[in-house]
Amino acid sequence: MKKIFMAIVIICAMFIPGFWNQALASGHGKEINAEKLFESRCSVCHSIDRPKSKTKTKEGWEATVVRMQNKSSGLISDKEASIISEYLAETYGK
Repeated sequence: MKKIFMAIVIICAMFIPGFWNQALASGHGKEINAEKLFESRCSVCHSIDRPKSKTKTKEGWEATVVRMQNKSSGLISDKEASIISEYLAETYGK
């Protein structure tokens, strides 16, 4: 049931033009808010508390985000993965 719900959310979001960019804009032009990006992408598959409870090096966060990117079937772009990894390393880094 959870997988069906996730698929519906992802499919709906893909067909709403500009949905993700509007939701993630920080209010300063087209700049993306890293925290909102992290929360919106990562919460599709699991609780946000899960990654927030971890502490990893920058390389550890990059490996984790790439692994999640590969599991999410296109939910996270390469640019977004980079932004999320950087945010997690700065906020939850060792």
